[in-house]
Amino acid sequence: MTALAAPPSPGKDFSPEQQRYLEGFFAGISAGGVSFGDLSSAPAAKAPISEGPSLDDLTKEERIKRELHPFDAIEQLVMDARWNAKPEPESVFRYKWNGLFWLNPVKDGYMCRLRIPGGVVKSYQLRELASIASDLTTGYIQITTRNNFQIRLIEPKNCPEVLRRIQSCGLHSKGAGADNIRNITMNPCAGYDPHELIDVRPLVNELATLIIASKEFYDLPRKFNIAYDGGGLISAVEDTNDIGASAVRILENGDSIEPGIYFRIALGGVTGHQTFASDWGVIVKPEQLNDVMVALLRVFIKHGDRTNRKKARFKYVVEGMGLEGVLAETEKLLPFKLTRLAPTSPIQEMRSFSQQGHSHVGTYPQKQEGLVYVGASVPVGQLTARQLDRIADLADSYGSGEVRLTVWQNLIIPNVKAAYAATLAKSLRKLGLPCEQSNLKSGFVACTGNRYCKFAATDTKGHAIAIMEYLDKRVKLDRPVNIHFTGCAHSCAQHFMGDIGLLGTKVKSESGEGYHITVGGGFGENRKIGRQIFSGVPFESLGSTLETMLKGYQQKREADESFHSFCNRHTVGQLQEIFCEAV
Repeated sequence: MTALAAPPSPGKDFSPEQQRYLEGFFAGISAGGVSFGDLSSAPAAKAPISEGPSLDDLTKEERIKRELHPFDAIEQLVMDARWNAKPEPESVFRYKWNGLFWLNPVKDGYMCRLRIPGGVVKSYQLRELASIASDLTTGYIQITTRNNFQIRLIEPKNCPEVLRRIQSCGLHSKGAGADNIRNITMNPCAGYDPHELIDVRPLVNELATLIIASKEFYDLPRKFNIAYDGGGLISAVEDTNDIGASAVRILENGDSIEPGIYFRIALGGVTGHQTFASDWGVIVKPEQLNDVMVALLRVFIKHGDRTNRKKARFKYVVEGMGLEGVLAETEKLLPFKLTRLAPTSPIQEMRSFSQQGHSHVGTYPQKQEGLVYVGASVPVGQLTARQLDRIADLADSYGSGEVRLTVWQNLIIPNVKAAYAATLAKSLRKLGLPCEQSNLKSGFVACTGNRYCKFAATDTKGHAIAIMEYLDKRVKLDRPVNIHFTGCAHSCAQHFMGDIGLLGTKVKSESGEGYHITVGGGFGENRKIGRQIFSGVPFESLGSTLETMLKGYQQKREADESFHSFCNRHTVGQLQEIFCEAV
């Protein structure tokens, strides 16, 4: 291996910012053998794509990556398309690097997941996605819980054309699945929210550009989630991510810390593993945040477990090394020291409002005078091509041609003149996308379910729609309640953080489908892993069970107590008794 050149010595010809950049750049190369460049020039086939344990100790997936780099499998994908052939088992894994997921045995076809950093999408992109869905798929598009889009069902023969058309409108699907950094999430009203401390869009876009263009970040031990929260009214649910960055204001102090806006970092969140991210005990300046993000990713690449898929998430690196150990390893890759500050420090200004509730649905003022954003509820995130086309028209006619996707599978049209908001809301309502905040219906979230996912035990989207309509006719809530349907233990709909979480399972009933029920989950200031109170409730009786639970809460709560607070001041036994006795 050729020795790396020593970094140049900073001199009078470099500004302090240039010196810092050069030092960090060469430190990263020295630490990880980094090569930044265009992904169109992928690593050579048959060559290992990272160092680590011996081949015999690696998982099957790691060996597949080393036999042929997944991006080099594009030639096989094109050959499959010529014959409309099903993929070989190894190709099923490799094609995920281009965002393609083979749905067999549920369906013979692919799902394509996109990359839409921060959930910001333009009207012309919506039209092209609608056209792709109409021309080459079932005609449906789904909003995911990472403010993103998925399209399905794609025949093998159409995959190259789908990828080409996605790229032609400025979108990406590279690295949207498997051992890669998933879509970056953020506050859906970043840049518009009058409550925010900082607009995180530039940070999201900068990191997204680095990820797309850097081969280094396409060989992680497992998937990786990142979220940015600028302190706005609508949460980014950042504490459910592998790395979550939350903006805070530091006040005048005697600790030699310059007052201003910083980010707190939380590490190791995986709610499917019943873990929220832990505060790292540091604050980072906005201009240094992505340097820290990249350094943390390199720590994961180096120390993540490639011999056991079940222990390969970043959470286990954090648990194994400890927060201080991760900090020490990270600082080795940075040209600056991290500033320690306890999360309870009095020099940190506390947020004066709650990020809970359903404040992404409805009409709300922007920081820009005379403008509002209008949030619409998309039942379980599913849209038709016709709806998507019409949404694009409305964004052009009443807004600025921009649409924001949310992690609650809904959408927002920003930059609407206040005088036009009611007309826009009426048009969205005609599309089947209500803009009136509902304490019940606005809080439903559902994963793909067994109609298209081989892991799911239940038809989560179909069941969620049915239960939504059932409860809406029978229960009137005066406080918001979130209900999350997830079809398997992967918990794509994050059932553990819902007020009510429903985990699909097989049961003995007419449908054969049922749910384990958890309650009391939450995020942000209400962060809590839900506790299971009922097991294997058949779908046929799920509606009446949830109705009884919600009415029991209404009968026994204190004043205007939230469902979350109510559940967490009672034991599991007490809740079972209350929820079974209500009439």
